[in-house]
Amino acid sequence: MKMQRLDKLISAKLNISRSQAKTMIKTGSVTINGTAVLSCDEKCGDTDEVRVDGRLISNDEFVYIMLNKPKDVICASDGKGEKTVVDLVPDDLRVKGLFPAGRLDKDTTGFALITNDGEFAHNILSPKHHIEKTYIATLDKPITDAVIADFEGGMTLGEEKLKSAKLTPLNPDKTEAEVVISQGIYHQIKRMFKKHGLTVLELRRTAIGNLKIDEKLAPGECRAIKNDELQKIRDNSPAT
Repeated sequence: MKMQRLDKLISAKLNISRSQAKTMIKTGSVTINGTAVLSCDEKCGDTDEVRVDGRLISNDEFVYIMLNKPKDVICASDGKGEKTVVDLVPDDLRVKGLFPAGRLDKDTTGFALITNDGEFAHNILSPKHHIEKTYIATLDKPITDAVIADFEGGMTLGEEKLKSAKLTPLNPDKTEAEVVISQGIYHQIKRMFKKHGLTVLELRRTAIGNLKIDEKLAPGECRAIKNDELQKIRDNSPAT
């Protein structure tokens, strides 16, 4: 069982200083498995239930958060004065070092994954791991068979040859489509459509791997991602 100091855990999970965490412990605000703890030297394990003022604090090293990103929010950890996806994370999920795994444009909505696990983020973003990202695009004009074929054949943007992408029309007039890509170059989907004279009016990410966004989340809301859901991202296993 992995053990760590209680004050270090609370500091990380509540995004406060170690001295502030020690003060909370000394005043009796912290319990381990239902018993109040007053010693800052106390350690806790992965399976211990740690609470601060009655609120459960996870003892996991990393956190993974699903956010339903609204428009006009920057997909970054520092928006230089503008609101970011990290700003939308509530206190009960907030820890030090959070960042978005990949970027969505300011006007793109939907599934943004926020974590403090750099290795996990690298793995799901790297083209060599083939983790698919699914989007719904609304267009100003109909999609043609030539557009679908170019997406699936791996089109060229500038000097870059893209990986094959799936493009599936969703409505009779073919102005709405599902797009599935396994890489993420700058403004990729918008540029792919623009090559064929189509403008993306709305773009929403609906899934990463085979983990679909929780439709119960209103724009701006988020929740922790469960372990079995993380596996759907890692291996692209069929969603249920």
